[in-house]
Amino acid sequence: MKKLTLILAILFFSGAGVFAQIENPVTWSYGQKKISKTEAIIYLKATIEDGWHIYSQELKPGGPIKTSFTFAPSKDYVKVGKTIEPKASSKFEKVFNMNVGYFEKQVIFQQKVKLLKPTATVKGKLEYMVCDETKCLPPTEVDFMVQVK
Repeated sequence: MKKLTLILAILFFSGAGVFAQIENPVTWSYGQKKISKTEAIIYLKATIEDGWHIYSQELKPGGPIKTSFTFAPSKDYVKVGKTIEPKASSKFEKVFNMNVGYFEKQVIFQQKVKLLKPTATVKGKLEYMVCDETKCLPPTEVDFMVQVK
């Protein structure tokens, strides 16, 4: 009887893990547009579930983790300027005791690159933090890759 109880307990707890969901309210997609023979724009798009938001790249110290982009060094391209973003919404968040810039629903960041070859593979890593009205999830890092042809 003890063996049966132990087996049932193991099955119950291992099965419960199958139904647990890891929250991931942001999905990223990537694109590019060649604007000349030697330049392209890389698009990094965040689609954010209702009720959640991510933060701007332009935040003062002491607040949430800002969205950031790191582009891998390459012989195929060089970055031109900073990664740009649309105008962020702003609100006072009590937990950080400051005004913060944020995005809801969707946001597209853009990075201009100078091509050193006719085609390039633009690789990098982005980091962001996502929050809703009651909690923030730990910062997340995502690798990205965009083919410029």
